[in-house]
Amino acid sequence: MVDAMPALPLEGGCRCGRVRFRLTAAPWMETVCHCRGCQRMTASAFSTTLIMPEDGFAVIAGETVVGGLHGDEADHHHCDWCKSWVFTRPRGPMGFVNVRATLIDDAGWFAPWAETQTAEKLPWAATGAVRSFERFPAMDEYEGLIAAYRTERGIA
Repeated sequence: MVDAMPALPLEGGCRCGRVRFRLTAAPWMETVCHCRGCQRMTASAFSTTLIMPEDGFAVIAGETVVGGLHGDEADHHHCDWCKSWVFTRPRGPMGFVNVRATLIDDAGWFAPWAETQTAEKLPWAATGAVRSFERFPAMDEYEGLIAAYRTERGIA
């Protein structure tokens, strides 16, 4: 049984606490990514992500620096002091921000609903996600996925 998402707003921050953020909208999806880039960024089997509408996410303390992935597709934002990877902002008018779910102050409710890049998944890594994708879903699939996630998680 997956815990219900707590009442909004939710807050979180980097390891040292210098960068803090607030979530004021429900996530579009709870995911993990198994790509080699995320494995290297996290020194783990995958990264955790809350796909957040842009207007439901705000940095409320500190400033981030871009590191890791940066360029034409997206920028990884980190705390300059502790180097925690806090969020990823895609380039262009995408309308969302990918927030590292385990940086929420109380992340016990997070449960990946979808996993991506399973073609690069380590053989022992199990997430319990109900949807799996060998690569990333096509952009035109996300509207249906978001609707299914919200229905299955009971998010209005």
